[in-house]
Amino acid sequence: MIASILAAAALADAPPVRFTDVTVDSGLSMTITSGTTPSRVILEVKGGGLSLLDFDGDGDWDIFVPNGATCDDPERGPGARLWENLGGMRFRDVTAGMAVDHRRWSFGTAVGDFDGDGREDIYVCCFGRDVLLRNAGGGRFEDATARSGLEVDGWSTGAAFADLDGDGDLDLVVVRYVDVDPARPLPPANFKGMAVLAGPHGYPPRGDMVWENRGDGTFRDATAGLGASIPGYGLNLAVLDFDGDGMVDVFVANDSEPNALLRNRSAPGGPIRFEDEGLRSGIATNMDGTSQATMGIAIGDVDGNGRPDVFTTNFSGDTNTLHLNLDGRFFDDRTAQYGLGAPSRTSVGWAAAFVDLDHDGAEDLLAFNGHVYPQATKASMDSEYAQRPQAYRREGDRFRLLDDAGPGLAEPHRDRSAVFADLDGDGDVDAVVTELNGPVRVLRNDHDGTSDWVRVRLDGPGRGVGAVVELSAAGQVRARRWIWGGGPFQSNACPEAHFGVPASWGDDLSVRVKWPAVRGAAPESLVRAARGAVTSVARPGAAASEQR
Repeated sequence: MIASILAAAALADAPPVRFTDVTVDSGLSMTITSGTTPSRVILEVKGGGLSLLDFDGDGDWDIFVPNGATCDDPERGPGARLWENLGGMRFRDVTAGMAVDHRRWSFGTAVGDFDGDGREDIYVCCFGRDVLLRNAGGGRFEDATARSGLEVDGWSTGAAFADLDGDGDLDLVVVRYVDVDPARPLPPANFKGMAVLAGPHGYPPRGDMVWENRGDGTFRDATAGLGASIPGYGLNLAVLDFDGDGMVDVFVANDSEPNALLRNRSAPGGPIRFEDEGLRSGIATNMDGTSQATMGIAIGDVDGNGRPDVFTTNFSGDTNTLHLNLDGRFFDDRTAQYGLGAPSRTSVGWAAAFVDLDHDGAEDLLAFNGHVYPQATKASMDSEYAQRPQAYRREGDRFRLLDDAGPGLAEPHRDRSAVFADLDGDGDVDAVVTELNGPVRVLRNDHDGTSDWVRVRLDGPGRGVGAVVELSAAGQVRARRWIWGGGPFQSNACPEAHFGVPASWGDDLSVRVKWPAVRGAAPESLVRAARGAVTSVARPGAAASEQR
């Protein structure tokens, strides 16, 4: 009883979670184009993606918005935009200086230094031919697709750069969706007695792809390394080391099909080879053995066992799902146990992230929502078309949905993609969100703590994708973060680790980085960390040219 009273008092004293929409003052002003409103075909409902990158190497996070187009002219939309972070939550449109006019209908993105020149490049997933934008320096980009050897056509939704074969350079995984001709859509489907746009069932799946980096700025098609993996309706992915063997694996979120867990069976420096263990591991479906319409992905150590757990967002009438990583091989659906099931049943979830919003040392959860069917109402589908974002605070062994998380999360939208990072350098995690055929929104986290945080940035071409970052206080591990490829939805996860550091942890802080394997070696770094500071860590033995 006394423990319960003390716990309740501690929660009452915790700072509130509060986000404010600062879009107008930020200078980031643009509207996403994704077909027409209301949506008529499946191509129009996924919305547009986002990228976090530091294209100019000044240490803060810039924003790339690839943007979409319309069914009438999918090759010539309003165009991509690049926004330079000026500090203080202010952005400047520097698209004209890119020297690339990208107007193809675009979805997910991936960021990574594929050619090892110290500058971050951008891969754009498109309806049509995908595009690789090489960072030439000085804010200029060039279309390097043809000379890189990349040939990805159809409809790609998500991608990630990562060192799949342990040879020290960045390979590429591309997730693809369906084969669709927007001029000849399938007849309407039936959902809850109403005629709705068709898909994905009825359309042929495209099949995912893997590309091996040759180390000379070109790629080789290594999709054969996926083996007998069955094509699904791929919408998202997470690339990280799920089993702790030093090699990155790939989790693929499929729409209305079982999810895939591609275990990396590549020998260091050898051919890329994966084995799909989604069904065997338990992560392919929910606890009822039912496949879900999976969109968003969040990665975190929810149960504190040192292994990455997977949270996914899904369709209304279903629930979002939390799969705990039990031992690196098997996963268990613990959604209801952690209070994440019932609150999500009326939502269609998209981008999501585990973030320590109140800096109490435990990660909370953010999820952005919005239906795909324009005719959705509470009466017709038990779910509205525009839906509020959801912020869950971690309270002991459960997550509690917050009724009020500030004006920035108070209004319903048709949200899709989002990226999460400390955009203004004040130590808490902010968000940039895209809405289907709506404005991009910049949401400032108004956590008012001072020096109650640590940020860890890893140096190198992949910024340490596949690494585990542990924060210890007085020699005791307090929290872990994973640097992973892929993202919340059609975006990239922030390639740095953010920790809230409560006063009770003291000031004796250290960071241990467990790096992914390169040529069989998986070294560790141990460095001191300070409250209210960014800690940069370089991989031991990395060549100077590999470090920023």
